[in-house]
Amino acid sequence: MKKPNLNNDDQRWLAVLARDCHADGQFVFAVQTTGIFCRPSCRARHALRENVRFYPDARHAEQAGFRPCKRCRPDQEDPQAQRVATIEKACRLLEQEEPLTLEMLAQQVAMSPYHLHRLFKSSTGMTPKGWQQAARAKRLRDALGQGESITDSVLAAGFPGSSSYYRQADATLGMTAKQYRSGGEETTVRYALSDCALGRCLVAESGRGVCAILPGDDDSALIAELETMFPHAHREQADAAFTSRVARVIASIDNHAVALTLPLDIRGTAFQRQVWQALRAIPGGETASYQQVANAIGHPGAVRAVARACAANKLAIVIPCHRVVRSDGGLSGYRWGTARKAALLRREAKKEEV
Repeated sequence: MKKPNLNNDDQRWLAVLARDCHADGQFVFAVQTTGIFCRPSCRARHALRENVRFYPDARHAEQAGFRPCKRCRPDQEDPQAQRVATIEKACRLLEQEEPLTLEMLAQQVAMSPYHLHRLFKSSTGMTPKGWQQAARAKRLRDALGQGESITDSVLAAGFPGSSSYYRQADATLGMTAKQYRSGGEETTVRYALSDCALGRCLVAESGRGVCAILPGDDDSALIAELETMFPHAHREQADAAFTSRVARVIASIDNHAVALTLPLDIRGTAFQRQVWQALRAIPGGETASYQQVANAIGHPGAVRAVARACAANKLAIVIPCHRVVRSDGGLSGYRWGTARKAALLRREAKKEEV
C-alpha cells in the first residue's frame, strides 16, 4: 500500500489520530507532558494536540530530551518489518530438504511455537506444515519433470520414503508420482458442458474433486482447453451422478451467495495457493488490486507473480480472480475475457446493493 503524504504537522496529527501504521518510519511524535515519544500507530491513549511535537525520527526525539515508548518501541526496527523478516526466514527454512518440526522451526527463528504458527498462518494463509509439504511437492514435480526415477525423485524432494509421506506427495500432485511423470496417464477426468449465466461452462472433476471450471462460448474450445490442462489423462463425459454435481457448480456460478460445498482438486505451487486463498477471502461485491493481494499474503513486491497466479487459476468464479483489478480500478486482463469479468463484477455489485 502507498505511504500517506505527510508534508505538514496537521497531516501528521491526522495520521496519529488514525493510528496509521503506514506512517510508521516517516516520523515520530512526542508528548511534552509525559516526556515520551511514539510511533504514529501507537495504541496508547491520545494526548492533547497542544502537547504533541513531531520529529523526523527517534534520534531527533531523543536529542530533544524525550524517551521511547515501551509499548510501541519507536527506537527499534519496525515491528511489522521484523515480523515479515521472521516469516520470510521461516519460509526459506521450510523449503529446505531437511524436514523441520514446528518446535525446531520456532527455535531457529527465536519465537514460541504457538506464536509462530499463528503469525505464519495469518501472514501466508498456510500453516508451516502445509508450506513444507507444498515445497516438497514442488521439488518432486521438478525432479519427475526432469525424468528422474520415482524413488530418486521422492527422496530428492525431501520425503523420507515411507508410505505415509508418499501418500502426502500423491495427494498434493493430484495423482501418483508414476502418473504425474507420464503426464497424467491412467488418471480419469470426467467433464460435462452446461449453460450458465456467463454462456457455456465446462466443469471437470478428478478422483479428488472439481479440478476445472471453464466458462466460454464454444464447446469445442472448452474441451480443447481441458485437453491442454490434462494432456495424457483419460477423459470421459459425465455419468448421472456427476451431472447432479455439475448442477450444484452451475448454481454457485450463477449466484455467488450459493456456496459450493463440493471437494475441490486445487493444484498449484505454494505461492499460487497463497494467492488463491487470498482471492477467496475477497467478499462478493468488492474488489482488490494486485498490490493489495500481494500485501495481504506478505509479498508486497510480488505484484506480477500475483497476476500470473490469477492467470493460472483453473476454477473460475469459485476462486474469484475476477475480483482483482488494477490499482486505478481498471479491469486488466482475465483468462476468460474482460467482458465476462465486467459482467461478473456488475452482477455481484448489484446483488450487494439489494
